[in-house]
Amino acid sequence: MAATPAVEATGLVKRFGGLAAVDHVDLRVEVGEVYGLLGPNGAGKTTFLRMLFGLIRPDAGRLRLFGRGWADDGPAALEGVAGFIESPRFYPYLSGRRNLELLAGLDGAGAGPEAVDRVLDVVDLAGRAGDKVGGYSFGMRQRLGVGASLLRDPRLLVLDEPANGLDPAGIRDMRALVKRLAGSGLTVLLSSHNMDEVEEICDNVTIMRTGRVAFHGSIDTLRSQAPDPAHRLVTSDDERAFALAAAHRDVTVTRRPDGALALRAQLDGTDAYLIALGQAGVAVRALALEVAPLESLFFMLTDPDHTGPAAPLPAVPAPAHPIGARS
Repeated sequence: MAATPAVEATGLVKRFGGLAAVDHVDLRVEVGEVYGLLGPNGAGKTTFLRMLFGLIRPDAGRLRLFGRGWADDGPAALEGVAGFIESPRFYPYLSGRRNLELLAGLDGAGAGPEAVDRVLDVVDLAGRAGDKVGGYSFGMRQRLGVGASLLRDPRLLVLDEPANGLDPAGIRDMRALVKRLAGSGLTVLLSSHNMDEVEEICDNVTIMRTGRVAFHGSIDTLRSQAPDPAHRLVTSDDERAFALAAAHRDVTVTRRPDGALALRAQLDGTDAYLIALGQAGVAVRALALEVAPLESLFFMLTDPDHTGPAAPLPAVPAPAHPIGARS
């Protein structure tokens, strides 16, 4: 008998007037995995999460959490589930600790001072717990939001764009936090519009475009379908470099509008080609990665009008897990 998934959506639909914000979406998150829900702004990610939390009701389809659904179980469907939609909000004139104490009291889950201290330590805010939240950076407030969610000791943590608006240091800290939580066995459903944000931490992903699923699968499957990396290449003799590329079948070199060359190849092909340039006396003056392979694939999947280097769109594979299975 298959284990009950943490999240199971089948044929989920939500319309706002004539707009199908979520259009027959299937998604399955297994217990213990880190799952990425990706797509550009307007793809339907937040609408999906609002239905998950019961803030809005679907027009069709089914959405269950650990086997429970809002239609049958009401608020009990959220037992073991915590997280936030968009950015968490706190009283700016109160300390981080006091905000969490108030939330623990309102929630009624019985989280005491020990639990507050524990989550502050988990999200690396123990040293600033007594400071007013109004003095926190945006990244610190995001981490405090994760801490507030952890007060419920959830089995499933749902994070909506947790790194949105963060500087590089804040993104690094949030990514490290999610990795630590995943390492503890917590199931995480993470939405994002940034492929880099989820590539290192997610097991499986669903990519959405205008309410529909554009891709289901593992990060490894996504990598296998990504186009060759694209580099901007400047040499001491671009004409000679262009001619030498013809001898390398696994390398594509084209001319860019800015006068440089565009090099597309996998790592081994790039290495062989650059060695050949050196042997021919052509110096490489600049070589810069322009679009990472997964980022390029993400653009192709979510933006049909993407004007980047031409590459065939991959077919939408079957879902990462069987959809509609009942335990």
